[in-house]
This record gives sequence, C-alpha cells and structure tokens, in this order.
Amino acid sequence: MREPVEWPTRDPLSHRAGTTPERTACIDADTDRSWTYREFDTVVDGLAARLESLVPADEDVRIGLFASTRVDFFVAVHASFRLGATVVPLDAKLTGTELSRRLDGVDLDAVICEAATEEVAVSTATCQVTSLDEPGNGAVEALQPTEAAESVEPARWRPENEAIIMFTSGTTGDPKGVRLTMRNLISSATASAFRLGVSPGNRWLCCLPAYHMGGLAPGIRTPLYGTTLVVQEEFDATGTADALAQTGATGVSLVPTQLRRLLADGWEPASTLETVLLGGAPAGEDLLERALDAGVPVYPSYGLTETASQVATARPEQVRSAPETVGQPLVVTDVTVVDESGDPATAGDTGELVVDGPTVTPGYLDDERTEQALGTYGLHTGDVGYRDEDGQLWVLGRADDTIVTGGENVHPSEVADALREHPGVENAAVVGLPDEEWGERVAALLVPHGDQPAADALDAHLRERLAGYKLPKTIGFVPELPRTASGTVDRDAVRAQLTE
Repeated sequence: MREPVEWPTRDPLSHRAGTTPERTACIDADTDRSWTYREFDTVVDGLAARLESLVPADEDVRIGLFASTRVDFFVAVHASFRLGATVVPLDAKLTGTELSRRLDGVDLDAVICEAATEEVAVSTATCQVTSLDEPGNGAVEALQPTEAAESVEPARWRPENEAIIMFTSGTTGDPKGVRLTMRNLISSATASAFRLGVSPGNRWLCCLPAYHMGGLAPGIRTPLYGTTLVVQEEFDATGTADALAQTGATGVSLVPTQLRRLLADGWEPASTLETVLLGGAPAGEDLLERALDAGVPVYPSYGLTETASQVATARPEQVRSAPETVGQPLVVTDVTVVDESGDPATAGDTGELVVDGPTVTPGYLDDERTEQALGTYGLHTGDVGYRDEDGQLWVLGRADDTIVTGGENVHPSEVADALREHPGVENAAVVGLPDEEWGERVAALLVPHGDQPAADALDAHLRERLAGYKLPKTIGFVPELPRTASGTVDRDAVRAQLTE
C-alpha cells in the first residue's frame, strides 16, 4: 500500500503558483509594482537558478540573508526554499562584530547581501558572498533576480526539515540561533488563520524588519493562503498610512511605537483595514483605548521567535473588556503557567509561561541551551504572567532584566561590556527606563576612568560595536555604582539615579 503523503512535499510558493497563478502575489508599496503568483514564481526561479550555480548542492545548505526589508528579500527566501536550503535572516544594521558573533554559531554556505551591507559581509563572512544589487567588490557575485531561462526543479521538503534559523537575544546577551522547521511555519500560519480569519482578497502590509519573525511571517504565510504581500522597505508614519490606504491593505503587523506614531500623525484607518496585529512589546491600556476610539481594529498579540510568531492573540472585543490581556492561546498551542517549583499554577496565580505545540522550535543551535529551555510542559519562555478563569493570558513582563525597546530585545550586559571597552569608562551598569515612545529606553550609569569621556567619542565607540537601537539614550556619571549588601549592583538604585 502506498504511504500517505504529508504536505508539503516542496516549497509552498511552487504549490501556490500552480493553484492560483493569476492572483496578486506581491506589491511593492514604494514603487507600486505588482506581481501575480505566476510572475513572482518566475522571478524566484531566476534567483534560485543563479544561486544554485554558486552554492554546492547539499541537503543541509544554509544561506544567510543580510539585507533590508524589500521585495528581493522575500524573493531570496523563496528561492532558498526552492533549493531546499535553510534561510538565516540577519539584521541589516549589524556591525561586523555583531555579525561575526552570529556567523560563529551557524555554518553558512553563502551570504546574500545588498549594496548597503556588502562591506560588512565581505569583511566578516568566510563563505561565498552574493548580492541582490550590483556588487562593488570583485569577490562578490551578482545575484539580481531575473527571469529564469530554465525552471529549477523544486527540492523535496519534509515537514520536519529545518527551514529557518532566526537569531534572538531572548533572556541573555548572547544571540541565540532558533531552529524552525517547515512544520513550525505551517502550523503557525494555520493557527493564525483560525484566529484572525483569511479570505482570498486579503492584503498584508509588511513594514517590520524581515529579520524579525513579525516581519518575515507575512512573506511565508501569504503563499500558503493565496493572499497578497505588500512590502514597504521602512516604516514611516505618513508613508505607512498612505501605503495602507493606497494598496487597500486589509492587515498589518506593528509594534506599539509604530501604532503610537501613526495615531499622533492623525491617522484614520481606511475601511478596508481589518486587522492590526500588535506585538513585540506591551501596548498599554491608554494606547489600546486610543486605537479603538480611532477605529483601529487592534489585535494585541504575544509571540516568540521560538514559536514562529503568535502564541496568543486578543480580538478587539476582548480589548474593550480587558485591555491588557493578549487573549487565549491560538488553536494547537498550549500555555502552562508554572510556579517556582515547576508545577502548574491555578487560574489567577502568577508564574513562568511555558508554551507547547507544533509551532514550538525543536531547539536552538546550542544543544545545552535547548536542554535548559525545553521541559515537561514545553518551552520555558522566561516571561511571567497568569491565566484567568476564561483562559485569557496576561503577560506581566520578563523574569530577567532584558530591555525591550521599540520591539527590539537588548540585554544590559552586552551594552555594559561595550561601554567598559572604552578607555574612559571604568565600570558601567545598564538598565531600561520607561519611555512613552519606545516602551523602554536603554540607559547607562557610568564610573569614569579619570575625566568623563567626550560624548561624541563615546558615541562613535559604541556605534562600532552595537546596533543603533542598543545605544544608551540616557547616560549618567557617578563616582561608584550603587551596590546591595551582597556586593551586586543595585539595579533599582541605578534606575533611581538615572531618573534623577
């Protein structure tokens, strides 16, 4: 008897192109250019053919994608899938030092860069470097998407195959490589569709960085749904409002800072907009009420890179009655609140959130980290919260000191280490301070080595080592850091001094 086939057997775009080739696959919001699924598939074929000529054929190929959010980024994702390769999205703002730390943890066969990231890629990567733009360095191979002379035979996929490795700092300063399978991605897309709803005419605007799960997920889900991906290279309050209206977008993923800026800019959502998926950081009751009063169909969400995006999502009607809940977990997703002893807590009791289900990563690149994170009830998130009698989830914060600024995770030790490398800094303590625009802002209390270092020199020093969102926005100087009786830095006292 023939064995049953477990879908997918090849990359999802090739399935979709053969099912609804005439539907609109993608719109470039910055140029207003669009592609049908047939046309988009042809462009993907072209890039896949060129990539195949540069990367040795192997079932364990990993391709780094070091580029900004643009249509070509998603073309490269699907071209890699066409070859059966794992995609490794990399933050286009990374310095060479930061990129090196990620590349040390993953064995890449090639890096796809762009003009803006080419110099860092060439100086850091030890594998083949290709570019989506015209190369400026002779060692870089051109990889502009073109129409393929011959189609590439789609590689065979199995649900358990590794599809993505995405880096997240999570609860430590070290970047963690999260492994996600094709099953993880499809299970997440399916669960999200049941919660948010999907129809053939849906158009989802992507204006989040595509190296984040929130920015990448729409580009993976739209071929599964047969809907349209609208790509905007960078968020801008006025420009994003125009793009939402002009493209007839029905959905968009935002972090609270972006929603706040849209409302401050006088944004009035068009009647076509059905879903604003809000995540990355707590939104706060005031922002949610302002959004609902302005007619914004806001869906507060709690998600993780380790779960391929959403864990729980509240619908607008829930936001009215319970503004700070993120709703019930999505279908096929289990969330257990565990107490300090690791046992399940009762409704209303606070504990660590542990997530299980087919969306959960099989593990990290680091086996030891995997063993620590995965337990009896699933993935230990490091987040603290509770569930009420109706099963609604309330997320109260981190169990550690991670700073979440504008949806980006910043670990204090990474920033403090970079500060201590400056010859004018003897010691440093880094904390997060409340910020109306960013949720939290990075702040540092420094003990100078002799005279206080010049602000411009300190800024230049940090920019060589850290991405822009990690730079301290508030800096104070003290003769010595405040400490507890045990000798550790008193973080509450640090916050108090920086607030003053």
